[in-house]
Amino acid sequence: MNNQLKFSIPLVLILALTLTTACASAGVPSMPAPSAPSTEWVDQAAVERVAEEGYPAGEKTADIDTERKIVKNGRINLEVESVVDAMDEIAGIADELGGYVVSSDKYETDEGLSANMNIRVPVDRFDQAFDRLRQLAIDVPYESTDSIDVTEEYVDLQARLHNLEATEDQYLALLERAESVEDTIQVWRELSNIREQIERIQGRMKYLERTSDMAFIRISLSEPGELAGPWRPSSALRSAIGGLITFIRGLATGLIWVGVFCWIWIPALVFYLRRRRKAKGD
Repeated sequence: MNNQLKFSIPLVLILALTLTTACASAGVPSMPAPSAPSTEWVDQAAVERVAEEGYPAGEKTADIDTERKIVKNGRINLEVESVVDAMDEIAGIADELGGYVVSSDKYETDEGLSANMNIRVPVDRFDQAFDRLRQLAIDVPYESTDSIDVTEEYVDLQARLHNLEATEDQYLALLERAESVEDTIQVWRELSNIREQIERIQGRMKYLERTSDMAFIRISLSEPGELAGPWRPSSALRSAIGGLITFIRGLATGLIWVGVFCWIWIPALVFYLRRRRKAKGD
């Protein structure tokens, strides 16, 4: 029995080895790999990355060329013979130069009639407008101008707008392939957020375009004061009452100071009077 086992075990091993080699040579088919998920639905991770970063995955922002955007502002104070006439002439100047009056107000002070006007004129006629305004004045006590370059901000807004619009297109494509109400609501929520950002950027761009195309000028108008203004009894009475009140307040303040420091001047006064009495007695 032992001898049979000795011969059987090697024979079984050789047979098993032979079968294994034959199977490997014939190429036993393996189990199929799991199929990749369908790409018909837009990659959600990519879309989320779009929303966070502001540009479509794998797409770089195109270089955007634009002309320089310069915002010009000016301020000028004019002394004129007639504020009313000057306001009409300034409105005419703004209209002739292709601009318009933004706002105006007129008021009266003790020195006379005054007014403020804000106008906008095309930026290429900014210097011409200042020259025309100076010609209206008897004197120009103050004037100033400044320029702000907003080109960099405008280009940045253009790039952000381009990226957001591309992101919006991806979400619209995603919306067409939505398969459930939950997916539709989620995409609509993201679309609303992107549309809000787009409208905000478009509003800022329009403001920069308008302010860089139309320069802003603030004008203060006043009439030269008279050497001797008209005498008014009511004004004289108010001045007299004001002077009386000022005198009473000053007197009351002095008495309060005297009372607060009585512990200093009363002993000194008593000492002085005693010395003087002794001197007379001697």
